[in-house]
Amino acid sequence: MNEENIQQISRSTNEISNWFLQLLQNFGVADNWAKYINPIILLIVLAVLVFVIQYLTRFLLMNILSRFRKISRNDFLANLIKRRFPHFLAMVVPYSLVKGSTPIIFDQFPKTMLFVNKLVDIFLIFYVIWLLMSRLNAFFDTLSEKPRMRDKPLESHAQVVKMVLYSIGFILLFSILTGQETSKVLTGLGALSAVLMLVFKDPILGFVASIQISANDMVRIGDWITMPKHDADGDVFEITLTTVKIRNFDKTITTIPPYSLVSESFQNWRGMVDTGGRRLKRSVFVKQSTIRFMQDEELKELEKIELIADYIRLRSEEINEYNREKGVDKSLSINGRNLTNMGLYRQYIKNYLKNHPDIHRELLLIVRQLQPTSKGLPLELYFFTSTTVWMKYEDIVSDIFDHVTAAANYFDLELYEDISNPIIGKPTGTEMP
Repeated sequence: MNEENIQQISRSTNEISNWFLQLLQNFGVADNWAKYINPIILLIVLAVLVFVIQYLTRFLLMNILSRFRKISRNDFLANLIKRRFPHFLAMVVPYSLVKGSTPIIFDQFPKTMLFVNKLVDIFLIFYVIWLLMSRLNAFFDTLSEKPRMRDKPLESHAQVVKMVLYSIGFILLFSILTGQETSKVLTGLGALSAVLMLVFKDPILGFVASIQISANDMVRIGDWITMPKHDADGDVFEITLTTVKIRNFDKTITTIPPYSLVSESFQNWRGMVDTGGRRLKRSVFVKQSTIRFMQDEELKELEKIELIADYIRLRSEEINEYNREKGVDKSLSINGRNLTNMGLYRQYIKNYLKNHPDIHRELLLIVRQLQPTSKGLPLELYFFTSTTVWMKYEDIVSDIFDHVTAAANYFDLELYEDISNPIIGKPTGTEMP
């Protein structure tokens, strides 16, 4: 804009201001009073115009966006409306009106005009930030609604962008208030970089950690993680720049910094959930004194058990054939090869698990003996259920071990039970006898 245009605008504003002054004087207002009443009346008129124009512009923008949303069914437009984007966008016209009216209203007060212009410039900074924040929030809301992005830590990335915008706004605001050039303000901030690093240590560490978490796919929203050091055992429901919130199974909430997930060890159960099977690894202890060889008549009785009937017949034929070929003296059961009640019990459990409708067919299933202990011979059941839901999992496991415990009697086996402690099973002083 050249000097001639500036002078033309100045003349126009003076003419408008003088016109209002002349109008007041015609109504009999003294010159001294008219000088102060003039800006007050103009401010009232400006406030009314700003309110009306902002309302009409917002109403028009809301209708336009709503119609486009219905036609295109665009989620982003819906989120723009939810985040009040039309409200902020509608301030453009009122802002321009206020900026252009300032020289007219305060024509007789140059110092006040400079002060008001500075306030209007400050408002412009906040206005641009509000407008960008509204659009940014709508964008991340739209991303979070997409199935592929629902479990991503979008909040932390949004906070980084917001911090950058706030930092730029702070620099511009400081420049306006102090009258310093933006380059000088940046130079001063560079000298204070050490202090800024200390103040923003957690956000910086959180930002770096969130990048590592996302890049390595370490944690997603909805993951079940276990972190004993922080007493965390539950589902991740929020990941921000400075915190990771975990809703524990007792409904308490644990908050940990994101960089702890990078610098410390934790257990993520997502692999189990994705596989669709939850592992069980538990043992029953068999009294070793009850383990023995099986007699022929006992085997015939056990052939009535459907799950091992075929196994007993095939193994008996194989063992008898071996003993005949080797000429084994079967007057003693210990000679040659024999079936044991423990072996049959182990095979029965294996067949029972293979035929169980709630056991995962494609994952590992083992029934094995472990190193004997003072409690007896551990028979470990290692398998995966076909569900990862906790309540269903516990019901399945309880039903299986009810059956395994009851089945031991059919094989003339006894399971370990500690009866050496006389307190067990007796009521305490607070219980009814």
